[in-house]
Amino acid sequence: QFAFQENEIKLLTAEIERLKNFGCLGVSPSLEGLRDENAKLKYRLNFLQKSLQEERSKTAKSMININSCLQEIFGAAIQAAYPELENPPLVVTPSQQPKFGDYQCNSAMAISQILLKTKEQKVIPREIADKIAKNIPANDCIEKVEIAGPGFINVHLRKDFVSKQLSSLLMNGVQPPAIGKRKKVVVDFSSPNIAKEMHVGHLRSTIIGESMCRLFEFAGYDVLRLNHLGDWGTQFGMLIAHLQDKFPDYLTVSPPIGDLQAFYKESKCRFDTEEEFKKRAYQCVVLLQSKNPDFIKAWELICDVSRKEFQKIYNCLDITLIERGESFYHEMMKDIVKEFEDKGFVQVDDGRKIVFVPGFPVPLTIMKSDGGYTYDTSDLAALKHRLCEEKGDILIYVVDSGQSVHLQTVFAAGQMIGWYDPKVTRVAHAAFGVVLGEDKKKFKTRSGDTVRLIDLLEEGLKRAMDKLKDKERDKVLTAEELKAAQTSVAFGCIKYADLSHNRLNDYVFSFDKMLDDRGNTAAYLLYAFTRIRAIARLANIDEQMLRKAAREEVLILDHEKEWKLGKCILRFPEILQKILEDLLLHTLCDYLYELATTFTEFYDNCYCVEKDRQSGQIVKVNMWRLLLCEATAAIMAKGFDILGIKPVQRM
Repeated sequence: QFAFQENEIKLLTAEIERLKNFGCLGVSPSLEGLRDENAKLKYRLNFLQKSLQEERSKTAKSMININSCLQEIFGAAIQAAYPELENPPLVVTPSQQPKFGDYQCNSAMAISQILLKTKEQKVIPREIADKIAKNIPANDCIEKVEIAGPGFINVHLRKDFVSKQLSSLLMNGVQPPAIGKRKKVVVDFSSPNIAKEMHVGHLRSTIIGESMCRLFEFAGYDVLRLNHLGDWGTQFGMLIAHLQDKFPDYLTVSPPIGDLQAFYKESKCRFDTEEEFKKRAYQCVVLLQSKNPDFIKAWELICDVSRKEFQKIYNCLDITLIERGESFYHEMMKDIVKEFEDKGFVQVDDGRKIVFVPGFPVPLTIMKSDGGYTYDTSDLAALKHRLCEEKGDILIYVVDSGQSVHLQTVFAAGQMIGWYDPKVTRVAHAAFGVVLGEDKKKFKTRSGDTVRLIDLLEEGLKRAMDKLKDKERDKVLTAEELKAAQTSVAFGCIKYADLSHNRLNDYVFSFDKMLDDRGNTAAYLLYAFTRIRAIARLANIDEQMLRKAAREEVLILDHEKEWKLGKCILRFPEILQKILEDLLLHTLCDYLYELATTFTEFYDNCYCVEKDRQSGQIVKVNMWRLLLCEATAAIMAKGFDILGIKPVQRM
């Protein structure tokens, strides 16, 4: 990217010089055009120079992904050692034990197999590893390498390199790794249905989608957060018909629909049992779709009641979304049908218009026999709009695993018709499993109903307060601090319990487990964070003193626990990079738990603040260790922010 910009700057500078030679900087009116051209070129040159400077400055502040650096180094070494190999395997991972160094390059075994298969050369992996090691280019990060076992290359990092990266983190704050070109990401998540309450099934999509958006935003992407509401369709016919009967003056007096769920059940019951009502419901659908003003007003009233209920939940969980429901795409659907027809993809089956997509046995129905559209049509319209109008480079659908075949069929249809090339544009289904009760069955109330999300959040608040009072926190915190801790623990624990499980699996919802302050839970991490933040405060070291120390102090990493913690802190960018690729957020939770436990090991073995045993007075502050505490807390705070968890200063 920099090379491209530098090259353009050189060309522009040469062009300005050429125009100068034409005398364009003189005052002759006949040279007005040349002067304009010169001004444009100068403006472009200034813009490029400034943007290059900003990008360089941003990159200089970016946290270095050590794994990526080592991959570049070993990639160059393998290329030099075996130039004849095309795309040789490159495997660099953090070492699991200190005796094996800090990282390992495990490419030698795979290269040995390739040489045997393609060149019929039998070379033992240790020889290959030795040849790679001898070709490692000069660099700032590797202290030494050792060949171990059958051909592992153990990498030991330089202490001054790690210390310098930690100092940079403390001075510049937690910065994202450099990502290159800024891309647009469209995330489809939450997506409840109008006139139905949000239930526990919506919890996962909402929490996972929000966290993904936060991650991509932190990494510097342009993120569009979309709520694909179910706000259109035949169910609105029965709702409007019931509204007309129950509140005949709805056009002039706002109907007091308090419980929309009960209202929906009443209308559904009538639809299933009253033939006359059913006919009128179908007529209402036709009038709504033809944009009759009275029926649009009724539809808007019903949607508004739902929106207010959804917003209560979004406010609790700190969720930000742009509403773009199925109704938004309604006008585009006829064009979608026409486009598939024009390209010869449509078949007629018993009056329906269907599209078969190669590799998928079930066709998409893009028009029903009565001329109505389907979910398939609206999903195709949404896909096209996000690709062609929004110009999304990455599209992520955070939708349950049950929709997997449907979404893959829709994506393949978009590819088939030429809306996108998967080599250029990434369209991904971030699928997730269901929420189970402690009986390992689908999470339900005792009466067998679906659990309302608002009830779940209120229960979380109650249990969090009970837990805090059990720990006698109400005796040491102010009423305001106690309320902040309650909200932080309740909603933090609900989010973390979801995000800490691999989203592809089902998970068991248990308040007891998620509120446990031992093990990999938000309760444990939030408490650990407040303890770390308190260390400097209790030593009477303020932020200004820490900033000054970050500029002046060298972080000594002589103790094995200091070294272990320093390396763990710097793994943050590679963790984020992995999640940007596979969209599995539990990796971040596992990392934060590892960081917290690594910090505990460090704190138990390395005195940050030394006190007199008799008087308890502070006799010495080991500032470089306090800086390690500060770096740990900064990474944890950013990790919490990505997960949508709000820590508190006192707990």
